[in-house]
Amino acid sequence: MSTYRVAVIGSGPSGFYAAGALLDADELDVRVDLYDRLATPWGLVRAGVAPDHPKIKSVSAQYEKIAAHDDCRFFGNIELGRHVTRDELLERYHAIIYAVGSQTDRSLGIPGEHLPGSWSATDFVGWYNGHPDYAELEFDLSGKRAVVVGNGNVALDVARMLVLSPSELARTDIADHALDALAGSDISDVVVLGRRGAAQAAFTTTELRELDDIAGLVVAVDPQEVPSEGDVDAGSMTKAVRRNLDLMREWATSGPTRAAARQIAFRFHRSPVELRGDGRVEEVVLAVTELQTDAGGLVRAVDTGKREVVPADLVFRAVGYRGVALPGIPFDDRRGVIPNQAGKIEGREREYVVGWIRRGPTGIIGTNRKDANETVRHLFADLPTLARKPVQEAAKIQEWLTERQPDLVTDEGWQAIDVHERGRGKPHGRPRVKLTSTEDLVGVSRSRGQPSN
Repeated sequence: MSTYRVAVIGSGPSGFYAAGALLDADELDVRVDLYDRLATPWGLVRAGVAPDHPKIKSVSAQYEKIAAHDDCRFFGNIELGRHVTRDELLERYHAIIYAVGSQTDRSLGIPGEHLPGSWSATDFVGWYNGHPDYAELEFDLSGKRAVVVGNGNVALDVARMLVLSPSELARTDIADHALDALAGSDISDVVVLGRRGAAQAAFTTTELRELDDIAGLVVAVDPQEVPSEGDVDAGSMTKAVRRNLDLMREWATSGPTRAAARQIAFRFHRSPVELRGDGRVEEVVLAVTELQTDAGGLVRAVDTGKREVVPADLVFRAVGYRGVALPGIPFDDRRGVIPNQAGKIEGREREYVVGWIRRGPTGIIGTNRKDANETVRHLFADLPTLARKPVQEAAKIQEWLTERQPDLVTDEGWQAIDVHERGRGKPHGRPRVKLTSTEDLVGVSRSRGQPSN
């Protein structure tokens, strides 16, 4: 039986699901190496999911099972284009699957966007989750109001993290520096803006309902900005949208029902057109919008020409993620993805793509499983051609990687990090206390995971 070696670049959900699909082929002998530029695996499950959502993070148990497979290896703290090249990987593997996600955010493209106090949600989420790229950021939380631009779950995560109490945060795996900073925060008013209407918001109902469980928080919705039951076509809406609107109407009609130290206010039909301030953000200029349906049936928010001004001490944009081009790999700059046909990179042999960098930043974590399965089916269909390509032995590959990156983190190194972080959290009733610098992560990995030469 032929042995096939596949390199998966990226060890987030899509990378692990691709690895799992490859290893599940009982009739084939497939060996998988997962690469990550970070010293730790799991991608957004570790560095993107909000700390107060442990159930979502529990999907990592599936990835641990995949990683424990005898034919799966993890190589962390090694970067494509810096330590190794695409051509070098193709010399050593039958195929490469790129699973690098969407690594940056979309901008608003408005005046004042780069004033101090204006941030991307990517920055904030990475900071409170202890991502090494963002751990050293400093957010001025001494003001009273934060404005979050966006109507998806990331915007809701940002808003919720700003209003959770220190006692609620202290039970999570939030990074210690963020826990300390948010404990001293003066932010008491968060405004969440949507350029379209409440019926077009992409929040999940579960996350919306969580707001009612936050101690000391009141949720405000302007009754004029939520359509009544008679104003919308219920038959054209999904169950999720109907549930969201029911909840929004409940908040809008009931008004504040309790004394509250903090508030989240949802504003719809509002789109920022300028950030203003003397040396830092002080206010947001909003365009009032209305919905129009184009000839193709797409509902768009159109500027009415009316303006509002909202005071703000912080502004976070959460208007979507965007993929980043990889060295030597085709890239669709308009869509922010690697161009492909059902996961096979256009014009390339032995190169495939999964996850957000394949389809764009849509769907939930589980969406990546179906996506990865389809890509792997295409890879398997190409195996008769791939089998003719000679590749390098596993031990030789690890020797080569260690030469290129002496601080390589292996499976044993990650296991040492995992045990260490869980041990730090246990005395405090926390799932883990994360290490947030690559230097510290590599240091702990060496206690058990020194690559063998």
